[in-house]
Amino acid sequence: MSLSFHDQLVRDTAAEEAEFRAIPLIRRAIASGVDRDLYLNFLACAYHHVRHTCPLLGLALSRCGEDDGIYRSGLLVYLDEEKGHEAWILDDIRALGGDADAVRRTLPPLAVRMMVAYANYAIERISPYALLGMVHVLEGMSVALARAAAGAILASLSVDPAKGGFSYLNSHGQLDEEHCALFAGLLERIDAPDRRTLVIQSAKDFYRLYGDIFRGLTDAA
Repeated sequence: MSLSFHDQLVRDTAAEEAEFRAIPLIRRAIASGVDRDLYLNFLACAYHHVRHTCPLLGLALSRCGEDDGIYRSGLLVYLDEEKGHEAWILDDIRALGGDADAVRRTLPPLAVRMMVAYANYAIERISPYALLGMVHVLEGMSVALARAAAGAILASLSVDPAKGGFSYLNSHGQLDEEHCALFAGLLERIDAPDRRTLVIQSAKDFYRLYGDIFRGLTDAA
């Protein structure tokens, strides 16, 4: 029985995923949580790349051709689902006593700027399908980390989650199976070998770029 493309993508990027999960900050967050300042720094970084999600989806749509109808339909569904997520992050920052307005105005760390810049380049200059590699990494790792680390982070901060601060983290931890199935289904309908190769390479690239954001947080800490 042949592998689904989603399973092939997971298999062919397993080494990059393992390297990402081995980042010391990620291992520490899962084991014992993080302090408030580090969590706020994480949220600030998340804001600065999440706010580019819809523009990147729009860019990918603009680069689709006549034979990309299936992909275009999938992008439109994602675009509708992703609207406003950056506002959740600003609300979380405010709930934890951070300065959301300052975060909104501040230039993000270089690793965030590099990842967003590469996403724009890859979609614009290589292929709109490069976006799927980014989605696989950012969505997949956000869900995995939220499920694994949310409890430890909450316990280490000793705060009442009912007062806010965790809507972004919880939204990924509670991501339903329907959303995951949507992505896997979209991947399966991309059957051109060159496009599949491109998605795999894109995912490898984004494991490194997304990991650099967490490596930068470790350095700052």
